[in-house]
Amino acid sequence: MAVDETFTDLDPATIAVRDMVGASRELTGRMAALMGMNANDMAAIGELTITGPMGVADLARHLGIRSASATAMVDRLEHAGHVVRTRDAVDRRRVTVTETAAARAASFKAWAPTIGAIDAVCRDLDDHDRDVVVRFLDDITAILRTNP
Repeated sequence: MAVDETFTDLDPATIAVRDMVGASRELTGRMAALMGMNANDMAAIGELTITGPMGVADLARHLGIRSASATAMVDRLEHAGHVVRTRDAVDRRRVTVTETAAARAASFKAWAPTIGAIDAVCRDLDDHDRDVVVRFLDDITAILRTNP
C-alpha cells in the first residue's frame, strides 16, 4: 500500500500496521465471497465462533451495527443455515444466537490456508522475537478495541 501523503511522518511500523489492517479487511471480503455471504455476515460468524453464543443485541454491539440491522442479519444467516436461535431456558424472551457446526466447518475450511501460512511465519520466530511480536500485537489490539 502506498504511503498516504498526509501521514509521511509516521513510523514505518505504524504504516505496516495500517497496511495489515487494510489487508485483513480485504481478506475478510474475499473469504465472505468464497462462502457466499457479505463481509458483515462473515464478521458475525467469526464473532460467534470466537466469543460464543450471544443475543442479537450483543452481536450488534460487538459488530458496531444497529440492533435492527443485526436482526435482519441473523434472519439471513438463520435462513442460510449458518446460525440457530434458541430461547433462554429461564427468560423465554431472551434469544441466543449460535453458529452451526456446518458454518464453523465451512469457515474453518475457508480460513485454514491463511491461518496455516500465518502460523508458519510465526513458528519461524525465535523465542525473543515471538515475545516482542506478541507484546506488540497485543498492544495494538488493545488500542483497536478501545478507541472509537
